[in-house]
Amino acid sequence: MTQPFIHTENLCFSYKDSEGAGEHPALKGISVDINAGEYVAVLGHNGSGKSTFAKLLNLILEPSSGVLCINGMNLTEGEIDDEQLMELRRNVGMVFQNPDNQLVATVVEEDVAFGPENLGVPQEELRRRVDDALDVVGMREYAKHEPHRLSGGQKQRVAIAGMIAMMPKCIIFDESTAMLDPGGRREVLDTIRMLNREHGITVLNITHYMNEAAEADRVLVINDGLLLTQGTPNEVFSDRALLLSAGLEVPQCSEVVLELREGGIAIEGEDIASLQGCADMIARAYATR
Repeated sequence: MTQPFIHTENLCFSYKDSEGAGEHPALKGISVDINAGEYVAVLGHNGSGKSTFAKLLNLILEPSSGVLCINGMNLTEGEIDDEQLMELRRNVGMVFQNPDNQLVATVVEEDVAFGPENLGVPQEELRRRVDDALDVVGMREYAKHEPHRLSGGQKQRVAIAGMIAMMPKCIIFDESTAMLDPGGRREVLDTIRMLNREHGITVLNITHYMNEAAEADRVLVINDGLLLTQGTPNEVFSDRALLLSAGLEVPQCSEVVLELREGGIAIEGEDIASLQGCADMIARAYATR
């Protein structure tokens, strides 16, 4: 049986209060497997623990207890040395919410080169990686531009290019579209989907946007530090009561289908997660009335 790329057992984390006297549990025992090449969305309201979960997977935070294995490395067994940490950062990249906080250079191509350069990538290969990464995100023509002159969506794509240039096997997007306008959000989502489908990169998209979760292979719902449920978008979005209990909204298209079914309209099909799927099911139902 193939080993999962990410494996957690009863993973816990607590934040200390400002005086250091007490602890506030943020994760209360997350057990989950994520396979190489999967596209997984992690849903939860603000304060649910989803971003804490993301930071543990990149060891920005270290678990309080439990088991965390990434790409076969057990990161909760003994002290984590510099070599292990470097190996983890090669394998797992992370793109954060605010693109301005991730760009460190005054020229786009220099920013993309920053990560692999710090990994000791030789100059000739570095040039190739930067060009290839900018090509992947559609930003090659902006290589000589100043990052601060780019739109929010373009900045986030440059940040993603910086991750790609490090050649990770997995990229975690931690609320990476939260500060973008709808156009910028679409740019980034299209890039995420392409990285997963065309390049086989394992994707974790931490979000509270239901339409983003609808594009994933699998959805995890975290609430109050616990894994409330997991399943395909269709399975998760069909459970209105569970989503509402987690402080999440049911996608509008899914809500329409659920309301019609409750009103006695026989709407057949399972594609409740996508706008097109819901529209097709409703159209078929009314065409046969």
